[in-house]
Amino acid sequence: MFYPADVQQLRRTVEALLSAAASATPVAMGPAPKVLIVPHAGYIYSGAVAASAYQLLAPLKETIRRVVLLGPAHRVFLRGMAIPSVDQFRTPLGTIALDRSALEQLATVPGVVLSDEAHAEEHCLEVQLPFLQLLLDDFRLVPVVVGQCDAKRVGAVIDHLWGGPETLIVISSDLSHYRSYQEARRIDHQTGQRILAKASDLSGDEACGAHAINGLMRAMHTRSLDIESLDLRNSGDTAGDKSRVVGYGAFSLH
Repeated sequence: MFYPADVQQLRRTVEALLSAAASATPVAMGPAPKVLIVPHAGYIYSGAVAASAYQLLAPLKETIRRVVLLGPAHRVFLRGMAIPSVDQFRTPLGTIALDRSALEQLATVPGVVLSDEAHAEEHCLEVQLPFLQLLLDDFRLVPVVVGQCDAKRVGAVIDHLWGGPETLIVISSDLSHYRSYQEARRIDHQTGQRILAKASDLSGDEACGAHAINGLMRAMHTRSLDIESLDLRNSGDTAGDKSRVVGYGAFSLH
């Protein structure tokens, strides 16, 4: 539903998005990102914005060995955070092994539940995987769907999984939904400024992944990180009309 099912077409699509992002903003020899905040719409709408963040991973191909991926629950009502029981996720590009050891530890954390239903059709996590598969060599995944959940609990999970240079944290979130073009630009700009200020009280009207972002900002490890905005656009700028748009932002924390 959100990207091509054909493996060659999917590969070409993602490679083109990454190439365009690299051409627009070449990766400088700066600090490696520890956390990326990226959107999760169909690639035709938000792929270019996501690619502006993912292209930063090119120099880290052999360094990152684990990706902690958090995003909001779209398909089921969820209190707390959900992890899956399976050993692998699969896209047309192949399988990704899950970090079962980390997931088993998470299963004992208050607020974390086991729910394959929460993951089965959750696009906000799935659309990130082809980017990671093309950019990284060999990594394990820790996927967490975040429902209605206190930011402190989400932050505690993020701190628990923080790791070292081998661990990348990805927060999947779009911004405002179904506003007029100009209204979305205004709201998303304000939200972007709040993210840069590490606000931990975002609402769902500002970002559908607000609970995950708020948790990130409450994590103890995040306090020492710098954050920068990489791209801020909406579907009216990419592939949609401007009467009702969805906002997208990409941010890097390092």
